[in-house]
Amino acid sequence: MVRLRRLDDRGTAAIEFAILTPVYLLLLTGMLAYGLYFGAAHALQQLAADAARIAISGLSDAERDRLVGAYLSRHAGDYMLIDPARLSYEIGASPSDPDQYRVLLAYDAAELPIWNLYPPLPLPRRVLVSGASIRRGGL
Repeated sequence: MVRLRRLDDRGTAAIEFAILTPVYLLLLTGMLAYGLYFGAAHALQQLAADAARIAISGLSDAERDRLVGAYLSRHAGDYMLIDPARLSYEIGASPSDPDQYRVLLAYDAAELPIWNLYPPLPLPRRVLVSGASIRRGGL
């Protein structure tokens, strides 16, 4: 009769932990960094939509531009993950449809922690671009 010897498996949990922990930590930090990036993108879109809605209250193009510019200057820092110093914008009538008022925002996201991830990972663009348009009233 052949007896099978019982294998010693006391160290397998430690080896599995050593192999899987770096992968798990990479996934976890990637999810957090991408979450912050997507949060900034959402905040930028919300800022563009709110600024476009402000344009409704203007009676002329000059007044709309003044109101939207003032709103962006005063309130851009109130949006999560948006640094007003890294924000640039283009406002005015849409080139494709003069009856539409357009707000186009560009945000340099270089300060977000996503750029500190492992370099071979695919990373998104550093400049977030978002816009909104609204029909000009009174026309």
